Amino acid sequence: MTSDSSLTRFIFDQLPIRGEFTHIGQAWRDILGKHNYPPPLKNMLGELVAAGALIAAMINPKSALTLQIQGSGAISLLVVECTGALKIRATAKWNGEIPHANPAELIGEGSFVITLDARDGSHPYQGIVPLEGDSVAAMLENYMTRSEQIETRLKLAADDACACGMLLQKLPEQESPDEDAWNRANHLAATLTRPELLQLPAMELLHRLYHQENIRVFDAQEIAFECRCSRESVTNILRMLGHDEVRDIIKEQGRVEFLCEFCNERYVFDPVDAEQVFVTTAQQAPASGVKH
Repeated sequence: MTSDSSLTRFIFDQLPIRGEFTHIGQAWRDILGKHNYPPPLKNMLGELVAAGALIAAMINPKSALTLQIQGSGAISLLVVECTGALKIRATAKWNGEIPHANPAELIGEGSFVITLDARDGSHPYQGIVPLEGDSVAAMLENYMTRSEQIETRLKLAADDACACGMLLQKLPEQESPDEDAWNRANHLAATLTRPELLQLPAMELLHRLYHQENIRVFDAQEIAFECRCSRESVTNILRMLGHDEVRDIIKEQGRVEFLCEFCNERYVFDPVDAEQVFVTTAQQAPASGVKH
């Protein structure tokens, strides 16, 4: 049985075109359950969540992809992080009341940033382009064209129940026996309506769009909400801040607090907890090397 939150890959046999559908139900509702987002922001973040899953499905399962939209408008930040194993989390920031307007007006001037972290000790790859387009899909398509030189088409939609999307890509450096295939695939994808994308399962959508094409469909992959924050990770942050700075915070505020912007989990360290962080560090420190 297909998960409520899943991604389905497909390819056009003998043609240099690949695609994916994603329907993110419970995982999206888990993200929404951590925050009280205004409706216009909620829809935009949901579309970016769907896009994040569609693109992250192409990377190594141990790697992580971050999509980030930064703007000067009422919506100042949208962030989605998704691993290649399709564990996803998201957050957003905004200023004041959010009017009902198109995404370009809500974000204002800004940039689209994609970061790929292999999580193997190597330096993460980051691409940054100016925001172009009046929708999340158009902004990401422009990014893929500018930065990756890959022709990409996206259909994205979100509501309170699910975040959904479809991706088509023309595989580079491959000749096609059918010169019109890419245009035809795009034209058919353009007929897909928002209600269809939100309500119909992947196999039904594929049949409706491409029943006259030879399509190979792969097993669906499950998507789940997962936040990487933990008390251990916050402890490591305290160690990086240093004993003196943590003591200064304790002296001023009586405790140290960290709030995860993704899941709203709050971590509190009282004076005893904070000192224990550095006692443990001292105990784990290597010997000085002096021998007797």
